[in-house]
Amino acid sequence: MAETEALRGLAGGAVHLPGDALYDEARMPWNLQVDEHPAAVAYPADPQEVARIVEAAAASGLRVAPQGTGHGAPPLAGRLEDAVLLRTSAMTDLRVDAARRTARAGAGVLWGDVVTRAGRVGLAGMHMSSPGVGVVGSSLGGGVSWYSRQHGLQCSAITAVELVLADGTFVRATETQDADLLWAARGGHGGFGVVTSLDFDLLPIATAYAGMLAWDWRHARHVLTAWGEWTEGAPDSVTSVARIFQVPDIEWLPGTLRGRKMVMIDAVAIGDAEAGARSIAALRALRPEVDTFAQVPAADIAHLQLDPQEPTAVYANSVLVDGLPPDAVEALVASAGPESGSNLLFVELRQLGGALARPAPRGGALDHLDGSFLVLGVGLDVGTGWSAVREDATRVLDSLAPWTSRASYLSMAYEAAARRGWSAASYDRLLRIRQSADPNGLFVLPQAPSDD
Repeated sequence: MAETEALRGLAGGAVHLPGDALYDEARMPWNLQVDEHPAAVAYPADPQEVARIVEAAAASGLRVAPQGTGHGAPPLAGRLEDAVLLRTSAMTDLRVDAARRTARAGAGVLWGDVVTRAGRVGLAGMHMSSPGVGVVGSSLGGGVSWYSRQHGLQCSAITAVELVLADGTFVRATETQDADLLWAARGGHGGFGVVTSLDFDLLPIATAYAGMLAWDWRHARHVLTAWGEWTEGAPDSVTSVARIFQVPDIEWLPGTLRGRKMVMIDAVAIGDAEAGARSIAALRALRPEVDTFAQVPAADIAHLQLDPQEPTAVYANSVLVDGLPPDAVEALVASAGPESGSNLLFVELRQLGGALARPAPRGGALDHLDGSFLVLGVGLDVGTGWSAVREDATRVLDSLAPWTSRASYLSMAYEAAARRGWSAASYDRLLRIRQSADPNGLFVLPQAPSDD
């Protein structure tokens, strides 16, 4: 395209056009199942380079699609033919202020970097389940962490956002300056500018009681029923995840799990080992085959769920559910457990509630989640094809329809209508902010617009 030639030489030469030697490598996100073909790919190293790319794209009649790094990069395939894919992975500046318990992370920083740096000074960030998730992308989308039942969504911890607007202007938004943009950054996903860094609060957590319990999956019905009952009285200081996991035979996974079909419960309890052991005693009474619980450094918790670190081709989708009664467990096991025929890698149930159910004092586009559990189906193509994987995930999520919330957590619900990610009032306000910040629609939205 002649329009893209104006981009050559920008970002220190880190701009790749179709036909260039590095174009195919540059255009691929973490999820290798997504096949994106943008008009160009740019890797700016700082806000000034972002501004120059934004201005050049606008002058050439192209749109701009910001995309973060790591697992959290949103799928944009099918919407990039006339857009510059602006990858933020080169912006890796990270600062931790131990005295103020704060961090400032560039748009290319991964959560693993934050938890390691913060852990050295006895602090923790509200990181996602994998150290390979991008800080900015996951924070803009909400951010459900191992500490969320006690402290809410990660987006509510954001205190400032720096971004480049559609006209190339650099803005630092705080509670007292450009406050609407800060509000939108707290769970609004994007679409109002290119976020180059975030400031956010850290937690005074040096260690936590954390680990995994695992049983053969033939015990899935019994374990998940007991876990569902246990979650009803669990303190907010404990966050847990249950999974039906068809563990692949991969060398880096623990030998006790590798190649097996398991039902597993991971949990993190804020506090000391004695209190933590009391909090999971009812789960231990189910006599797990594997028990790894111990008091561990907060930085180790980012590796608890054994997520892959290298780019991988996966399909994932989710729903929020309002409860997990025995009938829901029965439906889930029938669709994903033994004798189901499911090829999904795992079905995961993330415990919500606690602070996640209450509107955060520090308001934003997303300030709580309407649901007791987030149910996530994840699959790999094991020779059956992606349509079969999608059908397996859809069958699991559809089986929970009687208990499904009207809301969606868009960071993990890739086929949900965009408006289901927010309340009606927040959605309308978010649209107004996006229109004000980007009146000509320069930026590709992180979710395809859809009605519901």
